[in-house]
Amino acid sequence: MTPQRVTLITLGVSDLLRSREFYKAMGWRESGQSQENVAFFQINGMALGLFGMESLAEDQGRKGKSLGTGAISLAQNFTSPRDVDEAFNRAVKCGATMLKKPQNVFWGGYSGYYADPDGHAWEVAYNPFWPLEEDGSLRLPN
Repeated sequence: MTPQRVTLITLGVSDLLRSREFYKAMGWRESGQSQENVAFFQINGMALGLFGMESLAEDQGRKGKSLGTGAISLAQNFTSPRDVDEAFNRAVKCGATMLKKPQNVFWGGYSGYYADPDGHAWEVAYNPFWPLEEDGSLRLPN
């Protein structure tokens, strides 16, 4: 068993149809594994799931609890600042809320943040110290 891995990230959403349409508008392709009450998108070696907030709370054993958003950020790294700008602009055009426009950052890269329709924060970044694989996946240098 490999303990240091993530295979599925599930986001709790208030309106599953709206969230499905947002990610599809971003160019993501929904998997045939999706069902009426949950959507799945295949991403590099893992999957992203969208699940109604109440259903997610119940599935976690926290029925009736209010789940929050925004305490973490998901990130997409790109091979250039230009690609970061394109991804950021596409997200805003598709209905994302601008949190921080892409800009040069203190650690030597270029990044910005947007929030999806449910407030989940996404960072789009170029990190010159972390080269990406051909398929866009990240392998941290030693």
